[in-house]
Amino acid sequence: MTATLESPVTGVLERRYRRLLLAYPRRYRQAHGDELLDVLLESTDAARTVPPPREAAGLVSGGLRMRVAHLAGGSVWRGGLHLGVTAVAVANFAALVPYAGAIPLWTALSALSVLAVLRGWVWAAIPLTGAVGVKAVAVAGGWQVAELTLLPVYPGLLTTRPLFSDSSPVNVAVAYGLVTVGLLALGPHARSLRARSWWWWAAIPFLAWDGPAWMIEENDLPISLSRMGLELALMTGAAAAGHLTRDLRWALGCALYLTVTTVGLGALSLPEGGVTLSSQHLAYWALLGLLTATTALLPLRHRRHALD
Repeated sequence: MTATLESPVTGVLERRYRRLLLAYPRRYRQAHGDELLDVLLESTDAARTVPPPREAAGLVSGGLRMRVAHLAGGSVWRGGLHLGVTAVAVANFAALVPYAGAIPLWTALSALSVLAVLRGWVWAAIPLTGAVGVKAVAVAGGWQVAELTLLPVYPGLLTTRPLFSDSSPVNVAVAYGLVTVGLLALGPHARSLRARSWWWWAAIPFLAWDGPAWMIEENDLPISLSRMGLELALMTGAAAAGHLTRDLRWALGCALYLTVTTVGLGALSLPEGGVTLSSQHLAYWALLGLLTATTALLPLRHRRHALD
């Protein structure tokens, strides 16, 4: 049965219910959307033009829970590895975005590699990631590889610092190497991978923008508030997803991202890195570590209680 328009008021209410139902996965809406809409319209006062707040909140939360549960299907380790590889690949691309005017070819190749990772095109992503990774490590080390690049590479937007001025060849190599190794591990199972959300592209400006720094002295490595805020928000969401689904894939994804961050801070704190880590750097790392541990412990806690 499909919903029918009985009056202009009912039509307004129906449109607003349909907007709320967008919180549910598309397949669910296609299979049950009209039936659910009929029930909602029949159980709501016909004179209303706005859904009751409690009902609206329930629809949105129920749809989001269903979306998260849908993402938890399939292999845990493959899903978690693909999630972590996606997060690191997006961060790698975001690091190049402000310098697109100076290195357009490598920025474009990096964008293509992110697209391939998101869509699960593993065998296309591997050579793209490898090529961009070799060039990125060379730039970080001050070497010339492939085309001649004027060093240092200065930005055109979003930041004021030269490319990889706050990085070392070691952590750049680890970031690209982790993505490449992860893709190689996923290669034999590429057909079973699910495409990742297009919303990952929206994270790039927040990761690329210097933004206001978080209480860091002028000569120390700054921590962008926009980047930190996004990382903490996504990891909090991962912890909530792990709690809801009792699934460890979210923890694996967070752990891979935390590994890159840890190596980056550790490499820069070495004598050749030339950076003295402050208490704010340690607090930043501890927050990411705490959220990663929480994302792992919540599903394990549920499983232990189930065994008891």
